Amino acid sequence: MVFKRLLGSIGVGGPAVDTVLTSGAVPPGGSLTGEVHLKGGNAEFDIEHITLELVARVEAETGEGEHDGVVVFERFSVGGGFRLAEGEQRSVPFTVALPWETPISVLHGQPLGIVLGVRTELGVAGAKDKGDLDALSVRPLPVQEAILEAFGQTGFGFKSADLEYGRLGGTGQQLPFYQEIELTPAPQYAHAVNEIEVTFLATPGGMEVVLEADKRGGLFTGGHDALTRFTVGHQGVERMDWNTEVDEWVRRLIEHRASSAGHASYGHDETHHGSHHGGPHHSEGHGHRSGPGMGTVVAAGAAGLAVGVVGGMVAAEVVDEVGDFFEGDEDEGDEG
Repeated sequence: MVFKRLLGSIGVGGPAVDTVLTSGAVPPGGSLTGEVHLKGGNAEFDIEHITLELVARVEAETGEGEHDGVVVFERFSVGGGFRLAEGEQRSVPFTVALPWETPISVLHGQPLGIVLGVRTELGVAGAKDKGDLDALSVRPLPVQEAILEAFGQTGFGFKSADLEYGRLGGTGQQLPFYQEIELTPAPQYAHAVNEIEVTFLATPGGMEVVLEADKRGGLFTGGHDALTRFTVGHQGVERMDWNTEVDEWVRRLIEHRASSAGHASYGHDETHHGSHHGGPHHSEGHGHRSGPGMGTVVAAGAAGLAVGVVGGMVAAEVVDEVGDFFEGDEDEGDEG
């Protein structure tokens, strides 16, 4: 972004801020680098702090249905405590680590419709202003990409992705929201499920993979949801037969039946621990998730889950949406 935002809280003639991200697409847990460029106003100003906020557009369910809101899910102090002279130009470099649960926004270079941003807050003489907003691009970890590729290669299609406010019970979830990646079923499973939703909850030591199937009902029985959870490691990704692994996960998910219709939203967690040597074992438990989400529709491409955008939205509009959406929600969702 150019220097287009002045600090409105201190009036015309205040400093301008422009944050430039230099690291490109970053994986969850990876290092986000860049520089905060400051341009002095028509007088000296004391810059008390420079803070970066990671923000996301998140869907939340209320009694009135679903609505979108902005959630700040991480904050970093990257500078401050200096005087900016009149007209002075200064750059403040930074390197910060993304939370491990940061959602994926791009796959094979294509946007998934997830809106993430880095918002710069400048504290000047007791006033604060969220002076700049830049789109944040997050690519999958190797294990996440391997799993998504396996889904694509076994016949699943990419339908949508969104962020849901709430928590997945029985998991180690840290952020106040989680990502759902919605897949259309492979032909061999189309008779059993309408769709499968995948959620990744990464940590430095591994990753939980939560699968939910919206199951088809029979002539005299209603459909219901089933939930299954697996755990995998970050090491030895290239040695795993992910197609076979994912297919087994889906089979277990579909074969599971909830004990009663009254517990349809509860699931069976088969926690699969992929060791560094590829030797799995599993344990069992129970989990619960909040309601289903709806997101921007994307379709599967030719190779794996490489995606192209359909439904009238092109890639550039996804990027433009970051600024358009957040500008109207500067004061919302700071519960992160």
